[in-house]
Amino acid sequence: MVVCLSRSIAAGFYITSAIYHLDGTTMTRINTNVPSLVAQSRLQNSNQDLQTALTRLSTGLRINTGADDPAGLIASEALRSEITSLGKAVSNTRRASQIISTADSGLGQVSNLLNDIRGLVVEAANSGGLSTEEIAANQLQIDSSLEAINRISQSTTFQGSKLLDGTLDFVSTARSVASVRDINIDQANLGAVGQISAEVVIGSAATQASITAGTGGFTVAGNANDTFVVGTDSITITAAATGSDFNDVQVSFVDDAGSGAASAAYDATQRTLTVTYDSTAALGDRDIDAIAAAITADGTFTGAVVGANGGDAFVEPTSTPSTLKTGGEVLNVDLVFQLSGENGSETFNFGSGTSASRISDAVNLVSDSTGVSAEFSSTTGIAFSSTGYGSDTLVDIEVINEDAGGTFATSLSADRATGNDIVATVNGVEADGEGNKLSINTSVLDLTLTVDAGSSSNFSFQITGGGALFQLGPDVTTNQQARLGIGSVSTGQLGGANGRLYELGSGQARSLDNDVAGASVIIEDVIAKVTGLRGRLGAFQSTTLDSNMVSLNDTLANLQEAESSIRDADFAQESANLTRAQILVQSGTNVLALANQNPQNVLSLLR
Repeated sequence: MVVCLSRSIAAGFYITSAIYHLDGTTMTRINTNVPSLVAQSRLQNSNQDLQTALTRLSTGLRINTGADDPAGLIASEALRSEITSLGKAVSNTRRASQIISTADSGLGQVSNLLNDIRGLVVEAANSGGLSTEEIAANQLQIDSSLEAINRISQSTTFQGSKLLDGTLDFVSTARSVASVRDINIDQANLGAVGQISAEVVIGSAATQASITAGTGGFTVAGNANDTFVVGTDSITITAAATGSDFNDVQVSFVDDAGSGAASAAYDATQRTLTVTYDSTAALGDRDIDAIAAAITADGTFTGAVVGANGGDAFVEPTSTPSTLKTGGEVLNVDLVFQLSGENGSETFNFGSGTSASRISDAVNLVSDSTGVSAEFSSTTGIAFSSTGYGSDTLVDIEVINEDAGGTFATSLSADRATGNDIVATVNGVEADGEGNKLSINTSVLDLTLTVDAGSSSNFSFQITGGGALFQLGPDVTTNQQARLGIGSVSTGQLGGANGRLYELGSGQARSLDNDVAGASVIIEDVIAKVTGLRGRLGAFQSTTLDSNMVSLNDTLANLQEAESSIRDADFAQESANLTRAQILVQSGTNVLALANQNPQNVLSLLR
């Protein structure tokens, strides 16, 4: 410890300058001013503290150089890097949301046009109430709407990038697969290699709902042929084919005097076999054998002479012969039943003797209303089948009334039946089946595809690129990206398994003049497809993008708070440090001045 003492001359004392060491000795020096050196060191430290306080207060940062806090600098710089990346991720997410909003706006206009087209199609179906000119005017409006849809698909852009023309759709080889009717790839993670394979294995095909009314429900002739005997002349006429097609055939005989040889002709529409003969011809041309041979020569029926009367002259019967129901395949009794399908119900009323083919024809006439069709087979009976496939399809037969002796109800294989959905896997993941359509939604692949009706063929395809790639996280890795497919909404691409939208144009297969019902089916499919696309984009925007934005902003705020706690200056503390440093600098300056004056006290020893 160093202590300097002095006495005032004015008080009558000598001036003494001494340095007191810890060991009690004192030294008086002029070459080395130790008190000045100590004061300088302390003043330098105080100046450094003052400079540090001023720097921190002027920059607002506690760490301005690595020397301030090496560990803190490393941590804060790492946080700053993450904050910068998160800021760009927030910007990317906001941009993606703007793109989706733009696409949805264009799709909204397409939806409005499609609804207008649907209304025009329904109106045009009222052909009994509309003139040809009115239907033509509707077709012109449809054509204009189709042109507008094509224009929207080309003009919906975001900063020069087209959104609805198929540019953002995925590129795949699926359309080259013969059994694939339609495919939508919504999202796909193509990974670092830029492509992905999809292997579809069908465990069981989709089926229709089906009920069979067996042959036991109908009268069937023993030999399944229509036979009858013409009067007393003993000619048996037998149909060349089996079944009810030749039930109720009437045989008409025409005496065409002067024609010579006999002939026969069958009219399938009228169900009439007309036999022409010449009663004035020689016996060989008008005997029973000649008439039977003429019937056989027609090819629809065969004529056979019974007994040994073939050489007798033919005598026209007094009544008109008929096959009646000898061919079988007809109802035994009157029958009333209700047939229900996925589209609705219909009640049928058939009388005794109605053929099975007539029943199936009646069912098929209203199949669009019920969703059930029918097909007759002489070996199995009538098969009632749903027009669609899958578990949503239905065939329900309720026998309301069947007279005594009827066997239709007891021959039914079931009262109610439903179909089965397709069962398949895609890359080992079990797919959701709906009729002939299957879909999966995983972190790697989100797609929906439709195969041919009842197809059980396995296949594979490649997704080789495409899609709109959005970087949604701070790191450029596949799990922080989303690749979204936006297909084309042009009339040549919009559609599905039932056809394309362009087919509704003038002169096309589904125009109002050619097929109004087919146009209705297509427009319903297209509306569902566009609506589904809008819903998918909306879900991506509201769930993926919006939630990502909230998460990123929360993370960004937390990281900024962490970086601030490490690097930012505490102004209250630094203000106190500044005041302390200012006082110490001022005090140190004064002490240094005094220390520099101490050597002058040595002069008093030389007086």
